[in-house]
Amino acid sequence: MTKCAAIQMASSPNVSFNLLEAEKLIAEAVKAGAKLVALPENFALMGNHELDKIKAKELDGIGPIQDFLAMVAKKYAVWVVGGTMPMATNDSHKVRAACLIYNDKGERVGRYDKVHLFDVNVPGTNEVYRESDSIEPGTDSQIFETPFGRLGVAVCYDLRFPEFFRKMSRLGVDIVVVPSAFTAETGAAHWEVLLRARAIENLCYVIAPNQGGFHINGRKTFGHSMIIDPWGVVLDCYKTGGGYVLADIDRERLEKVRGVFPVLNHRRFFCE
Repeated sequence: MTKCAAIQMASSPNVSFNLLEAEKLIAEAVKAGAKLVALPENFALMGNHELDKIKAKELDGIGPIQDFLAMVAKKYAVWVVGGTMPMATNDSHKVRAACLIYNDKGERVGRYDKVHLFDVNVPGTNEVYRESDSIEPGTDSQIFETPFGRLGVAVCYDLRFPEFFRKMSRLGVDIVVVPSAFTAETGAAHWEVLLRARAIENLCYVIAPNQGGFHINGRKTFGHSMIIDPWGVVLDCYKTGGGYVLADIDRERLEKVRGVFPVLNHRRFFCE
Protein backbone atom coordinates (compact mmCIF):
# COMPACT_ATOMS: atom_id res chain seq x y z
CA MET A 1 0.00 0.00 0.00
CA THR A 2 1.10 3.56 -0.74
CA LYS A 3 -0.23 6.72 0.83
CA CYS A 4 -1.27 9.39 -1.66
CA ALA A 5 -2.52 12.91 -1.02
CA ALA A 6 -4.72 15.43 -2.80
CA ILE A 7 -3.90 19.04 -1.95
CA GLN A 8 -6.70 21.60 -1.65
CA MET A 9 -6.07 25.33 -2.07
CA ALA A 10 -7.91 28.61 -2.60
CA SER A 11 -5.34 30.09 -4.94
CA SER A 12 -4.90 33.82 -5.51
CA PRO A 13 -3.51 36.03 -8.32
CA ASN A 14 -0.11 36.03 -6.53
CA VAL A 15 2.05 33.22 -7.91
CA SER A 16 4.74 33.50 -5.22
CA PHE A 17 2.20 33.28 -2.41
CA ASN A 18 0.48 30.30 -4.02
CA LEU A 19 3.76 28.42 -4.38
CA LEU A 20 4.58 29.02 -0.72
CA GLU A 21 1.16 27.69 0.29
CA ALA A 22 1.51 24.69 -2.00
CA GLU A 23 4.90 23.78 -0.53
CA LYS A 24 3.56 24.10 3.02
CA LEU A 25 0.73 21.67 2.26
CA ILE A 26 2.99 19.27 0.37
CA ALA A 27 5.38 19.20 3.34
CA GLU A 28 2.50 18.41 5.71
CA ALA A 29 1.21 15.61 3.46
CA VAL A 30 4.68 14.09 3.13
CA LYS A 31 5.15 14.25 6.89
CA ALA A 32 1.89 12.29 7.18
CA GLY A 33 3.32 9.61 4.91
CA ALA A 34 2.36 10.60 1.35
CA LYS A 35 4.53 9.22 -1.45
CA LEU A 36 2.49 10.91 -4.18
CA VAL A 37 0.85 14.33 -3.92
CA ALA A 38 -1.47 15.95 -6.43
CA LEU A 39 -2.14 19.69 -6.69
CA PRO A 40 -5.38 21.28 -7.94
CA GLU A 41 -6.04 22.97 -11.26
CA ASN A 42 -4.63 26.53 -11.41
CA PHE A 43 -2.70 25.90 -8.19
CA ALA A 44 -0.11 28.57 -9.05
CA LEU A 45 -2.50 31.24 -10.32
CA MET A 46 -6.19 32.09 -10.04
CA GLY A 47 -6.06 35.46 -11.78
CA ASN A 48 -8.39 38.41 -11.54
CA HIS A 49 -9.02 38.09 -15.26
CA GLU A 50 -9.07 35.15 -17.65
CA LEU A 51 -6.17 36.59 -19.64
CA ASP A 52 -3.88 36.87 -16.59
CA LYS A 53 -2.66 33.36 -17.33
CA ILE A 54 -1.20 34.64 -20.63
CA LYS A 55 1.14 36.94 -18.70
CA ALA A 56 2.25 34.08 -16.44
CA LYS A 57 2.83 31.51 -19.19
CA GLU A 58 6.10 29.59 -19.32
CA LEU A 59 8.04 27.96 -22.12
CA ASP A 60 8.12 24.19 -21.85
CA GLY A 61 11.06 23.33 -19.58
CA ILE A 62 11.78 26.89 -18.42
CA GLY A 63 10.15 28.94 -15.69
CA PRO A 64 9.57 29.44 -11.96
CA ILE A 65 6.46 27.24 -11.70
CA GLN A 66 8.21 24.32 -13.37
CA ASP A 67 11.31 24.93 -11.24
CA PHE A 68 9.10 24.86 -8.15
CA LEU A 69 7.52 21.54 -9.04
CA ALA A 70 10.90 19.92 -9.69
CA MET A 71 12.27 21.41 -6.47
CA VAL A 72 9.52 20.18 -4.14
CA ALA A 73 9.51 16.71 -5.71
CA LYS A 74 13.24 16.36 -5.09
CA LYS A 75 13.30 18.15 -1.71
CA TYR A 76 10.55 15.99 -0.22
CA ALA A 77 11.36 12.83 -2.23
CA VAL A 78 7.77 12.61 -3.41
CA TRP A 79 6.02 12.11 -6.74
CA VAL A 80 4.14 15.29 -7.70
CA VAL A 81 1.19 15.68 -10.06
CA GLY A 82 1.38 19.40 -10.69
CA GLY A 83 -2.25 20.44 -11.07
CA THR A 84 -2.24 22.76 -14.08
CA MET A 85 -0.04 25.67 -15.10
CA PRO A 86 -0.09 27.99 -18.15
CA MET A 87 2.29 26.70 -20.85
CA ALA A 88 3.17 28.72 -23.94
CA THR A 89 1.90 27.69 -27.38
CA ASN A 90 2.58 28.87 -30.91
CA ASP A 91 -0.41 31.21 -30.48
CA SER A 92 0.78 34.18 -28.40
CA HIS A 93 -2.79 34.83 -27.27
CA LYS A 94 -3.34 31.38 -25.76
CA VAL A 95 -1.76 28.86 -23.40
CA ARG A 96 -2.06 25.16 -22.74
CA ALA A 97 -3.39 24.12 -19.32
CA ALA A 98 -0.54 21.70 -18.68
CA CYS A 99 -0.37 19.11 -15.90
CA LEU A 100 3.24 18.09 -15.28
CA ILE A 101 4.28 14.93 -13.42
CA TYR A 102 7.59 14.70 -11.52
CA ASN A 103 9.16 11.68 -9.87
CA ASP A 104 10.73 11.68 -6.41
CA LYS A 105 14.10 12.71 -7.84
CA GLY A 106 12.65 15.91 -9.27
CA GLU A 107 12.68 14.62 -12.85
CA ARG A 108 9.78 15.41 -15.12
CA VAL A 109 8.28 12.17 -16.39
CA GLY A 110 5.07 13.32 -18.05
CA ARG A 111 2.80 16.09 -19.29
CA TYR A 112 -0.93 16.14 -19.99
CA ASP A 113 -2.70 19.13 -21.56
CA LYS A 114 -6.37 19.67 -20.67
CA VAL A 115 -8.54 18.49 -23.55
CA HIS A 116 -12.09 19.62 -22.71
CA LEU A 117 -12.48 23.37 -22.16
CA PHE A 118 -15.09 24.92 -19.87
CA ASP A 119 -17.17 27.23 -22.09
CA VAL A 120 -20.30 27.42 -19.96
CA ASN A 121 -22.89 29.75 -18.50
CA VAL A 122 -23.36 28.25 -15.03
CA PRO A 123 -27.09 27.59 -14.50
CA GLY A 124 -28.75 29.73 -11.82
CA THR A 125 -25.85 32.21 -11.61
CA ASN A 126 -24.31 35.11 -13.51
CA GLU A 127 -21.08 33.17 -13.94
CA VAL A 128 -19.79 32.85 -17.49
CA TYR A 129 -16.65 30.92 -18.39
CA ARG A 130 -14.95 30.85 -21.80
CA GLU A 131 -11.73 28.94 -21.35
CA SER A 132 -11.31 28.65 -25.12
CA ASP A 133 -10.69 32.41 -25.25
CA SER A 134 -7.31 31.90 -23.57
CA ILE A 135 -6.59 28.15 -23.64
CA GLU A 136 -5.67 25.92 -26.54
CA PRO A 137 -6.99 22.38 -25.95
CA GLY A 138 -4.83 19.32 -25.73
CA THR A 139 -5.48 16.50 -28.13
CA ASP A 140 -5.38 13.20 -26.25
CA SER A 141 -5.24 11.35 -22.94
CA GLN A 142 -1.92 10.27 -21.44
CA ILE A 143 -0.91 7.32 -19.25
CA PHE A 144 2.24 7.35 -17.12
CA GLU A 145 4.07 4.49 -15.44
CA THR A 146 4.65 5.03 -11.71
CA PRO A 147 5.64 2.82 -8.77
CA PHE A 148 2.01 3.04 -7.61
CA GLY A 149 0.40 1.84 -10.85
CA ARG A 150 -0.46 3.22 -14.26
CA LEU A 151 -1.55 6.81 -13.74
CA GLY A 152 -3.83 8.92 -15.91
CA VAL A 153 -4.80 12.58 -15.63
CA ALA A 154 -8.12 14.30 -16.33
CA VAL A 155 -8.56 18.00 -15.56
CA CYS A 156 -11.82 19.42 -14.17
CA TYR A 157 -14.25 19.61 -17.13
CA ASP A 158 -12.74 16.38 -18.53
CA LEU A 159 -14.61 14.67 -15.69
CA ARG A 160 -17.91 15.07 -17.55
CA PHE A 161 -16.82 12.91 -20.48
CA PRO A 162 -16.94 9.20 -19.54
CA GLU A 163 -15.55 8.11 -22.91
CA PHE A 164 -12.34 9.99 -22.06
CA PHE A 165 -11.90 7.86 -18.93
CA ARG A 166 -12.90 4.71 -20.79
CA LYS A 167 -10.06 5.27 -23.23
CA MET A 168 -7.61 5.42 -20.30
CA SER A 169 -9.22 2.29 -18.88
CA ARG A 170 -8.55 0.43 -22.12
CA LEU A 171 -4.89 1.42 -21.72
CA GLY A 172 -4.82 -0.20 -18.28
CA VAL A 173 -5.09 2.81 -16.00
CA ASP A 174 -5.04 2.08 -12.24
CA ILE A 175 -5.22 5.61 -10.82
CA VAL A 176 -6.74 8.73 -12.33
CA VAL A 177 -5.82 12.12 -10.86
CA VAL A 178 -8.41 14.85 -11.47
CA PRO A 179 -6.96 18.32 -10.69
CA SER A 180 -9.91 20.69 -10.63
CA ALA A 181 -11.37 24.09 -9.88
CA PHE A 182 -15.05 23.14 -9.81
CA THR A 183 -17.43 26.02 -9.20
CA ALA A 184 -19.45 26.00 -5.99
CA GLU A 185 -22.73 25.49 -7.85
CA THR A 186 -21.68 22.73 -10.22
CA GLY A 187 -19.60 21.11 -7.52
CA ALA A 188 -22.51 20.85 -5.11
CA ALA A 189 -24.61 19.24 -7.83
CA HIS A 190 -22.16 16.94 -9.58
CA TRP A 191 -18.63 16.72 -8.14
CA GLU A 192 -18.87 13.67 -5.90
CA VAL A 193 -21.31 11.71 -8.04
CA LEU A 194 -19.17 12.13 -11.16
CA LEU A 195 -15.95 11.20 -9.36
CA ARG A 196 -17.47 8.11 -7.81
CA ALA A 197 -19.05 7.11 -11.13
CA ARG A 198 -15.69 7.35 -12.93
CA ALA A 199 -14.05 5.20 -10.22
CA ILE A 200 -16.83 2.60 -10.30
CA GLU A 201 -17.14 2.45 -14.10
CA ASN A 202 -13.42 1.95 -14.61
CA LEU A 203 -12.57 0.05 -11.41
CA CYS A 204 -9.75 2.45 -10.58
CA TYR A 205 -8.66 4.78 -7.82
CA VAL A 206 -9.53 8.45 -8.28
CA ILE A 207 -7.48 11.19 -6.61
CA ALA A 208 -9.29 14.53 -6.90
CA PRO A 209 -7.55 17.70 -5.67
CA ASN A 210 -9.89 20.68 -6.00
CA GLN A 211 -9.76 24.39 -5.42
CA GLY A 212 -11.88 25.10 -2.36
CA GLY A 213 -13.01 28.44 -0.95
CA PHE A 214 -13.38 32.13 -1.77
CA HIS A 215 -10.91 33.66 -4.21
CA ILE A 216 -9.75 37.26 -4.50
CA ASN A 217 -11.24 37.44 -8.00
CA GLY A 218 -14.70 36.87 -6.50
CA ARG A 219 -15.00 33.28 -7.55
CA LYS A 220 -16.07 30.55 -5.12
CA THR A 221 -14.91 26.98 -5.67
CA PHE A 222 -16.44 23.86 -4.20
CA GLY A 223 -13.56 22.10 -2.47
CA HIS A 224 -14.39 18.63 -1.15
CA SER A 225 -11.12 17.21 -2.44
CA MET A 226 -11.30 13.44 -2.10
CA ILE A 227 -9.77 10.07 -2.80
CA ILE A 228 -12.05 7.27 -3.97
CA ASP A 229 -11.39 3.55 -4.23
CA PRO A 230 -12.38 1.24 -7.15
CA TRP A 231 -15.64 0.30 -5.44
CA GLY A 232 -16.66 3.96 -5.24
CA VAL A 233 -15.91 4.36 -1.52
CA VAL A 234 -14.80 7.87 -0.52
CA LEU A 235 -11.69 7.20 1.56
CA ASP A 236 -11.11 10.80 2.65
CA CYS A 237 -12.65 14.22 1.95
CA TYR A 238 -11.62 17.78 2.86
CA LYS A 239 -14.52 20.18 2.57
CA THR A 240 -13.25 23.76 2.33
CA GLY A 241 -10.16 25.92 2.63
CA GLY A 242 -6.55 24.87 2.39
CA GLY A 243 -5.60 21.34 3.43
CA TYR A 244 -5.20 17.85 2.08
CA VAL A 245 -6.72 14.40 2.03
CA LEU A 246 -4.68 11.24 2.53
CA ALA A 247 -5.47 7.61 1.76
CA ASP A 248 -3.82 4.33 0.84
CA ILE A 249 -3.65 3.20 -2.76
CA ASP A 250 -3.86 -0.56 -2.33
CA ARG A 251 -2.80 -2.51 -5.43
CA GLU A 252 -3.96 -5.79 -3.89
CA ARG A 253 -7.45 -4.39 -3.30
CA LEU A 254 -7.51 -3.04 -6.83
CA GLU A 255 -6.71 -6.44 -8.31
CA LYS A 256 -9.14 -8.20 -5.97
CA VAL A 257 -12.05 -5.94 -6.93
CA ARG A 258 -11.27 -6.37 -10.61
CA GLY A 259 -10.99 -10.13 -10.15
CA VAL A 260 -14.25 -10.72 -8.32
CA PHE A 261 -16.22 -8.15 -10.33
CA PRO A 262 -14.77 -8.39 -13.86
CA VAL A 263 -17.02 -5.78 -15.45
CA LEU A 264 -14.17 -4.44 -17.59
CA ASN A 265 -13.97 -7.84 -19.31
CA HIS A 266 -17.69 -7.78 -20.15
CA ARG A 267 -17.68 -4.69 -22.36
CA ARG A 268 -19.39 -5.11 -25.72
CA PHE A 269 -18.85 -1.64 -27.17
CA PHE A 270 -15.51 0.12 -27.40
CA CYS A 271 -14.45 3.70 -28.05
CA GLU A 272 -11.60 4.46 -30.43
